[in-house]
Amino acid sequence: MAKYLIAHDLGTSGNKASLFSTDGVLVNSHTEAYDVHFYNNNWAEQNPEDWWNAVKIATHKILEGIDPADVLAMSFSAQMQACVVVDAEGTPLRQAMIWADMRAQEQADRLEAKLGFDKIYDVTGHRISPSYSIEKLMWIKDYEPEIYNATYKMLLAKDYVICKLTGEFVTDHSEASGTNALDLENLCWSKEILDAAEIDMDKMPELHKSIDIIGKMKESAAKELGLSTDVAIVCGGGDGPCSALGAGCTEVGQMFLSLGTSAFIGGSTPKKFSDPDKVVFCFAHVIPDQYMPCGTMQSAGSSYVYIKDALCQEEIKLAKELGTSPYELMNKLLDASPVGAKGLLFLPYLLGERSPRWNPDTSGSFLGIKMIHEKCDYVRSVLEGVAMNLDLILAAYRKQMDVKELILTGGGAKGDTYMQILADTMNATLHRLNHVDIATSIAAAMIAGVGVGVFDDFSEISKFIQVEKDVVPIPENQVVYDKIKPVFDKAYGCLEPLFVDMKQE
Repeated sequence: MAKYLIAHDLGTSGNKASLFSTDGVLVNSHTEAYDVHFYNNNWAEQNPEDWWNAVKIATHKILEGIDPADVLAMSFSAQMQACVVVDAEGTPLRQAMIWADMRAQEQADRLEAKLGFDKIYDVTGHRISPSYSIEKLMWIKDYEPEIYNATYKMLLAKDYVICKLTGEFVTDHSEASGTNALDLENLCWSKEILDAAEIDMDKMPELHKSIDIIGKMKESAAKELGLSTDVAIVCGGGDGPCSALGAGCTEVGQMFLSLGTSAFIGGSTPKKFSDPDKVVFCFAHVIPDQYMPCGTMQSAGSSYVYIKDALCQEEIKLAKELGTSPYELMNKLLDASPVGAKGLLFLPYLLGERSPRWNPDTSGSFLGIKMIHEKCDYVRSVLEGVAMNLDLILAAYRKQMDVKELILTGGGAKGDTYMQILADTMNATLHRLNHVDIATSIAAAMIAGVGVGVFDDFSEISKFIQVEKDVVPIPENQVVYDKIKPVFDKAYGCLEPLFVDMKQE
């Protein structure tokens, strides 16, 4: 008799529920969308009840034809850095402030003034930023004191759902490491940071390992989801660390590249990864006793979307007629342009930049434009620019680690020419997985299975994923890129003062 694990991936735009068998087969999945409310320039909120409703609807969808008694456990991957304030009954006191909400700059500045930029990074593994949860809670205390005073606990996105399921107020180490308030080395809330933030320690949720069973489902919740109360609720983790597990980075030293709308290079290390240049930050891993360093760039897949919409209307129209993706036709354009795109250079900073620049005022730029450049060169230069930016992130790791291979995952990892550009630019062999677009869901299922003892350890991730394609660097292409990469880096330095002058308020 088959047994099953449920994974919920609570993203920004929707919840993807996936039903896996315990032998690693994806049986069914369903994504239920919800809204993000953007306003006041840099505020971003969601209704926690929308998350819960999406979990309910999606669970029912994936259970069609399945005996609920055969479901063993449920776990989660989720968007990080949220701030959900609830009362003692678990009822939200206001809309959730999500990761994209940047209103708490004043609070971030105040925290930095008290403790110092370097101190925050040394304790938490992260730069100080208004995107993190504790700065958001400071904002609530400053501007909505009645809500702060009524707050029993601050939760993260998936932890609100866990509260609805079990009545417990918890989070895991990986999620907590995205709050700017976790002592990353000791895996406890930092009293020093909370005191400086003037946040009450007792408002923080109880800390757990990702594989901890938080409890069984409440009868009322089980009824709403159509499940048995015997289903174990396993804590799960943040989507960043989950992506590392879903990419198969279970052994210390393994590294991966996730290509999506944004892109990041991360992996597994035995201790907190500290970067003197602070290009890379660090999370607690969902795998106990490991850490997950991460360097994230803002506009990877989104740069390719931009050039599609800006220059490739012909390909969009033809793809519709042929019933295919415009990206399939754009991939042919890549092959029509030589390595190096005839000297055309693209800086992929369309949304500002995190790693490696950490500059919100940057913008995208084409440089070296000449009469010889055609559409195919612009398309190729965009992907080469993304690859060169990722190479700078990888260089930060290589100061401390010998990285020769990267596991490749994410929805943007499907193009073979793109893979070759990345391998050549970064001088690394790439291993593309078969399930590139469901890494975080696989991780949540794996966490559920380890939590209830279905799997002995995380090495059994091999039941879920296999390498589909290997790409090795081509030496003659590397010679071209090695000449271009210093120019790419220098171009940013030359333009940096102009980005401030060109900033549009």
